[in-house]
Parts: sequence; structure tokens; C-alpha cells
Amino acid sequence: MSRGRFAPSPTGPLHLGNLRTALAAWLFARAAGSEFVLRFEDLDPIVTSRDHETRQLRELELFGLDWDGEPMRQSEHLDRYRTVVQELRARDLSYLCWCTRREIREAAQAPHHPTGHYPGTCRLLTDEDRQKQQASGRPAAVRLATGGESFEIVDRLTGPHRETIDDLVLERADGTPAYNLAVVVDDAAQGIEEVVRGDDLLSTTPRQAYLQQLLGYPEPIWAHVPLVLSPTGERLAKRDGAVTLEDRIALGDRPERVVSVLAASLGLQPPDREVRPADLLETFDPSLISRSPWTMSPTQIESCW
Repeated sequence: MSRGRFAPSPTGPLHLGNLRTALAAWLFARAAGSEFVLRFEDLDPIVTSRDHETRQLRELELFGLDWDGEPMRQSEHLDRYRTVVQELRARDLSYLCWCTRREIREAAQAPHHPTGHYPGTCRLLTDEDRQKQQASGRPAAVRLATGGESFEIVDRLTGPHRETIDDLVLERADGTPAYNLAVVVDDAAQGIEEVVRGDDLLSTTPRQAYLQQLLGYPEPIWAHVPLVLSPTGERLAKRDGAVTLEDRIALGDRPERVVSVLAASLGLQPPDREVRPADLLETFDPSLISRSPWTMSPTQIESCW
């Protein structure tokens, strides 16, 4: 049986944009008869907490989503990520990087480098310079040595997408595994065969697919769903009004009504009746999913309801 997933960061309540993506991921999996699992991306102990996890699980249940097995926590698998970093080091596919954030920002703005990409400054150090950096005691991040080639993925909703692969961080200077490494290792460990998530992550997906190939992991099917935006055109955030499920319930809305409106915003369900996620399975058709973001203002929220 194949498997899909939803992987929130437990930093607070889920807003309607999070729930919309979770709904899409759940529908993709359940409509195909697949398992659906949860993963908490909790590598930053400063902003994540078990209390937020508990709240998010309650919100998903109230929304009408179910999942298989116990949710996984990234914080409980640090050794797994470090083993993969060591493997890449042993294969001479990575290098130490002592650049500060400011140095990285300034180097990435150079006109002869792809916009926003790290230009491989520390990869080009001489042995003498590298020894000096190591002797200084400054902590170093670990970067993947890529050579700047490009890589293409094919997304189920958006089609082919190609990006230049820069020397992405595998492990931060404080020893924390980087997102692009952790998500690749986790998807392989959990047997994820289809990744449905927000299209803000589309640009980094070729990096992950490239890393999967290097590690001999299977590449999942990708499906990137357009985001929910605020009136300013930015990604929806909790500051944008009554945008959590608890907010809507406090205003008198039923969870079924929230499901209906979010399904309609995806192009899947006219907002003329209240539904549960399971009610959408029989008619779910991924080809109907809107390719445009859903812009939501406080007045639009109320008019939808």
C-alpha cells in the first residue's frame, strides 16, 4: 500500500491555509486507498512544543481528518540524520562551511551567481585556509557539494520544474539537521510515495529530488497545491484575522462549513452544503484542483461563510 503524509511544524495552531493543504494531502492519499501519516517537523526547540502538537492533532481530528499510526517527531531521529551526513562526508560529497550569514548573503548577490544561491565559497578554500578555519574553533556547517548542475522534477499539478542545485546546507553550524536533508531522510524512512504540500516549496523540490538520487532513495510523486494568500499577496498568517479553526468555531461556524469552503477554494466542492472530508472522496478528482492561489480577506472570509 502506498503512503502520503502531512508534516506541520508545531509552532502554534494550524491556520486555514495549513488545513487546506492537509485536506488536499489527505484526499490524494485516501482516494487512492493509501495510508496517510503525520510527521512533526520539530527540529527547532525554541519555537516548537508538545503543547502545540497536541493542539494541532485536536484541530485535525475536529476538522475530520484521520491518520495511520503514531505521528513521527523529527527531534527523536537526530542520529538518523547525522548518519546520512557522515555517509555523504565519507563519499566526499560534502564540505565544511564557515561562512557567516552576512557573508553568504553578500556572496549570493554577486552578479555571476544564480540569485540567492550559495556560490561555494568554502568549497574553494585551499587546504591551508581550511586548516586555519578548523584551528580557529569556529563551528562549521556541512554543505552538499553539487557543482551547480540543474535538476528537473515533474509535478502532478504544475508539470516539469527545473532548478539549479546550489551547495545546500545539510547540517547547520550548531549541529541541527537542515530541512532539505531531514525531509528527504524522513520521507524515505516513512515510505512516503506521494508528497502533497504548498507550492511555496516547489522551488526547493529539485534539491530534495537530487539528494534522494544521491542517497539511492526512491523519488516520490510530487503535487504542490497553490497557497492561501492574504490581501497583501503574502502567505496567510494568524495575524490576518479569524483564520484558525478555533477562531471560526468561536464565531459560530461548524467544522463542516470550514471544510466546505476550503474544498470550494480548491475547486472541489461548491460551498452550498456542509461536508466532512470523507464526503469528498467519491468525487475527488486531482485534475479539478485550482492552479491559482486563493486570496482571502476578512470580508471575503465572511462572505464565504
